[in-house]
Amino acid sequence: MRYGALFLSKYSLIGSSKEIILVNEVNSRIISGKALETSDLKKIRNYAPEDELVVWFEEIIRKSIQENNLNAAELKQFIDESKEKTNVSFQNSSSFISKKIINTTISFVDIAGLVKGASKGEGLGNKFLSHIREVDAVIHMIRCFDSDDIQNVNPNVDPIRDLEIIETEMMLADLESIQKRLEKSNKKNVDEEQLKMLEIALDCINNDKDISILKTQFDDKQLNQSGLLSIKPKLYVCNVDEASVQNGNHFVDAVRAAVKDEGAEVLVIGAKIEADITELETYDERQMFLDELDLDEPGVNRLIRSAYSLLNLQTYFTAGEKEVRAWTIKEGMSAPQAAGVIHTDFEKGFIRAEVMKYDDFTALGSEQAVKESGKFKVEGKEYIVQDGDIMHFRFNV
Repeated sequence: MRYGALFLSKYSLIGSSKEIILVNEVNSRIISGKALETSDLKKIRNYAPEDELVVWFEEIIRKSIQENNLNAAELKQFIDESKEKTNVSFQNSSSFISKKIINTTISFVDIAGLVKGASKGEGLGNKFLSHIREVDAVIHMIRCFDSDDIQNVNPNVDPIRDLEIIETEMMLADLESIQKRLEKSNKKNVDEEQLKMLEIALDCINNDKDISILKTQFDDKQLNQSGLLSIKPKLYVCNVDEASVQNGNHFVDAVRAAVKDEGAEVLVIGAKIEADITELETYDERQMFLDELDLDEPGVNRLIRSAYSLLNLQTYFTAGEKEVRAWTIKEGMSAPQAAGVIHTDFEKGFIRAEVMKYDDFTALGSEQAVKESGKFKVEGKEYIVQDGDIMHFRFNV
């Protein structure tokens, strides 16, 4: 236990939620006074970086044999396997001894599904539509499985019908909104560009034209200000049963065919499987469950990545003694703009950014090693931040 605590105090972590969960589990074992088992060491080994860590493992194991009378043969095999290194995700804490790790977040708002006539007040009606106007993108969660145990508001499962209902109701809600804003009494509150956009949108809706043409004529800021539901970025998620989670089914095929001209992504996820995963307490249990289903990761991980891609988002890191933090920014942001996400003073008084790549840092093991390899960069105002950059900003206000 003592040597396990030394190991965890020497190495902190920047990485995936899977790795963070792992470290937290091992740490809780140590805090609660439970002995580290061979299985714990094996799990940690999968994320161990350099030869130095193998030495640490060997030391832990030797002391475990001496003090705890653990199975020497099994542990010797573990030592031998450990020398065949795998991937790196630990950082040497001599660079950043951080008290806190703060992950980036993305919020998913669960809004009840629309029913036919929602634009006229049926079902949740306008309440749904007011909620959806506030989001940055729309994820259509579409039922793509048969089951007598789960009630359906319609007599049969038909994902295309469900999709058309939602799209139609959003379009009708947009039509009503546009007509109100174009009334003479309200026109004075609409600027010239917005007025032009609303007139084009009205023509598209009335004449069954593709409303996405607005995206080629107006920028993201103008589109967001319009409040139109029909032009929000979309992601389609097919909710399937366990048998279809790998390769989909005929319902999924129908959805893909229906939205192929939009260029939108279609994800296949089993919501029941995701719910079952959240009920499992330990990392091992979750991994075993995924392995049984021949899945590499939970579907929610893919959903998050797809949502980031849909919204053109990426992440950069800041690191210091107090905390390691991930920051979400738009792709294409310059270094001063990225700094402004932390505080507006950082952008106003920006001088330079010290940058190293996450992959370089994890491969080389420390900030000093990155500097010695010549991969530590000093960038100016024109630098475009890349996904995974670890940054330190210099500014003066």
